[in-house]
Amino acid sequence: MSQALDIEHCDLDIKSNSSSHHTDLCGEERLIVRRGQPFKIILHLKPGSKGFKPGETSFTFIVETGPLPRIESHTKVHFGLRDTTVDTEWSASASDDPSGNTVNVSVNSSPNAPIGVYSLTLDQGGQKTSLGQFTLLFNAWCSRDAVYMRSEMKRQEYVLAQSGQIYRGTPQRIKGKAWSFGQFEPGILDICLKLLDENPKFVSDADQDCFARRNPIYVTRVLSAMINSNNDSGVLVGNWGEVTDGVHPGTWIGSGDILHQWAESGPVHYGQCWVFAGLACTVSRALGIPCRVVTNFGSAHDTDANLVIENLYDEDGNRMSHGDSIWNFHVWVDSWMTRPDLESKFDGWQTSDPTPQETSEGVYCCGPSSLNAIREGELTKKYDAPFIFAEVNADVVDLVRLTNGEMVQFSGSTKSVGRFISTKAVGSDERHDITHQYKYPEGSKEERKVYEKAQHHNKLKQRGEEPGLQLKIKLAKNMIVGSDFEVYTVLTNNCLEAKSFNFVFFAEAGGYNGRHGESCGFTSDKVEVPAGEEKRLSLKLKYERYGSVISPDRLIQLSAITIDKQMIHYQKAEKTIVLDEPTMEVKLVGEATVNQLMTAELSMSNPLPEPLQHCSFTVEGVGLTDGKPITARIGTVGTSQEAKASVEFSPTRAGSSVLLVNFDSDKLKNINSSISVVVKE
Repeated sequence: MSQALDIEHCDLDIKSNSSSHHTDLCGEERLIVRRGQPFKIILHLKPGSKGFKPGETSFTFIVETGPLPRIESHTKVHFGLRDTTVDTEWSASASDDPSGNTVNVSVNSSPNAPIGVYSLTLDQGGQKTSLGQFTLLFNAWCSRDAVYMRSEMKRQEYVLAQSGQIYRGTPQRIKGKAWSFGQFEPGILDICLKLLDENPKFVSDADQDCFARRNPIYVTRVLSAMINSNNDSGVLVGNWGEVTDGVHPGTWIGSGDILHQWAESGPVHYGQCWVFAGLACTVSRALGIPCRVVTNFGSAHDTDANLVIENLYDEDGNRMSHGDSIWNFHVWVDSWMTRPDLESKFDGWQTSDPTPQETSEGVYCCGPSSLNAIREGELTKKYDAPFIFAEVNADVVDLVRLTNGEMVQFSGSTKSVGRFISTKAVGSDERHDITHQYKYPEGSKEERKVYEKAQHHNKLKQRGEEPGLQLKIKLAKNMIVGSDFEVYTVLTNNCLEAKSFNFVFFAEAGGYNGRHGESCGFTSDKVEVPAGEEKRLSLKLKYERYGSVISPDRLIQLSAITIDKQMIHYQKAEKTIVLDEPTMEVKLVGEATVNQLMTAELSMSNPLPEPLQHCSFTVEGVGLTDGKPITARIGTVGTSQEAKASVEFSPTRAGSSVLLVNFDSDKLKNINSSISVVVKE
């Protein structure tokens, strides 16, 4: 039996390991490594003690994770020395230093090991020495890991990038919102691991939960449930109505502040879909899962799972309540991983949606579902493929309920759902359209086959423009919030005879989730359009009408309906407009240098014909504001006056970053801007 080494201390070689494992942005306070890849430790022996002799000295390592480590659950593993490490399981090799005072050890974790915080122990024939702790993450750089991604540019974007763009608006007016993910900021990884420990599956069976953390499919599904707080003590409470307490969803510009608040005091008020998705992306990237934020314009919420969104009206053109809806946009995340529970053709991007909409297996979560399964109509593949398929591929039908109870379909669309599906491009802030990854081109032969496979029996026949009355809504060029402007309906009669009908043209405040608010404009008339001619009808939208009823999203839903009761013929046109926001000016004063004060000068004119109360600017940036938002409150800003503020901050990290800016007030919210900052040492 070999003599035990007399160890003075263990050097985890954090700086070198962090660099090779792409975790150096987490700091050097502790060892954070990625699974399936070797990391090095140095054993320092006491002076004068017996040195390490290759081939003669032997010892065993023990790694443990979770509250109840068990060999059977792979949360406790014993492994001895080998000549060289292997990349398929836990293994170790060692070599002596010429000085005889140190032993260089290489430890290779299993590419299938559960992620989490581990203890590392040296066992020399029952004499155990604690060598310290390390945190193990998923590894997109390891070909044997389920989250392996071949492209280095994509790994840089989907694992390491700490800021990005989240797209919102309408298909006609898509706008990116800068978002700070900040997954490597101080304390964030600990909060992400705490999130896993707070999930109900861990509480009910910690052993099984920790074992399952080897699987990114399981972890992603847990995150989908824990980002919202509907069934548990999750991070964020959703609110799509009036906000009278807490933080308005449009105020957030990054994930870090939300996660810190949750860790300190529980569920945070409030969020909407882009906030839920931004949080999910932060946590996924922090744990090592490649992740991107995705926006779907014209996103269907199919409550009855028939793959059809049904809009119901009475004979007078009034909308009747129904559970289905179409959100102007909806935001979720895609995560990259293999699907060994399915066929290999379903590997790659997987959609999950942390916004609480419908329950899955009794819990408000959704996914992960393979993009390939969604695209091919494979709706039997786990998880929640039918709901996600409907979000991007549902048909829309408009129905009138007659007084005798009969339902008459008067309009419909196969193309209004699932448009301009967007994510940030790799390596730039440009928008990347990924609609083709979710669905085949509308009207193609492949699309036909997919819908048949998905048993989409209510698919409307594809057709071109038909004879009859054509109804379109036209918009003004300048529609800045606070101004008065006109919108128009153009009625074209392609029939051989004149057409007479009742006409209704109205405007309602809208929310991006498809909900209709209060009326802010209405006109009606009996109209006659001669054959082959067109008629233009206008509706003036005044700030005095819409200003008090629109949401912070500044959306107005326009609807034009023609009614011919004698012929039982109805026609409808709809368009959602987003009022333009005022321009915010951001100017940096002083040179951006680590630990040196600099100033951001912020200004924006009040475009409303009334004062703004409780005005404030908030700035945040990774490596710029010490991981926390900085708010400057400026009180009241009068009509046509300029809101101004100067915010001081000291950069803490050299390199490129982005300073995000948000303006908030009682009547004007969700005003965002950003500026690139290059910090020097």
